Amino acid sequence: MFLPISNREAFLREFKFQTSRSGGPGGQHVNKVSSRVELRFNLRETHLLSDEDKSKLYNKLATRISQDGILSIVVQADRSQLRNKQSAIEKFFDLLTWALTPVKKRRATKPSRGAKERRLKTKRHDSEKKTRRRSSGWDE
Repeated sequence: MFLPISNREAFLREFKFQTSRSGGPGGQHVNKVSSRVELRFNLRETHLLSDEDKSKLYNKLATRISQDGILSIVVQADRSQLRNKQSAIEKFFDLLTWALTPVKKRRATKPSRGAKERRLKTKRHDSEKKTRRRSSGWDE
């Protein structure tokens, strides 16, 4: 499912952001700035997705969705809160696109004649190799 820009803007209005102090490198700076960003999106209350889409999201993103139906994405890769926020938004749309893309059905195929012949040739070769390894009985 490709989300047009106008639809993306509608999603942006429903996002809730929460910031906190990030772990990792940054020296004294890390103790002063809240650069970790958590994006929260309420799947239960949104009207932007159909019930079918919501059920797909619940199935594919079950580990990221809370009991209250809130999809949570945490980003703390960068020292900048703004870049972390942009990264969280991109991650959200990537997840949404991945979860709503239909799975391609597998078409059953048969092995080609050449593949069958190669397999049988390898089997014969291995069998002959093992036969040659057997003791001939004269060295006892």
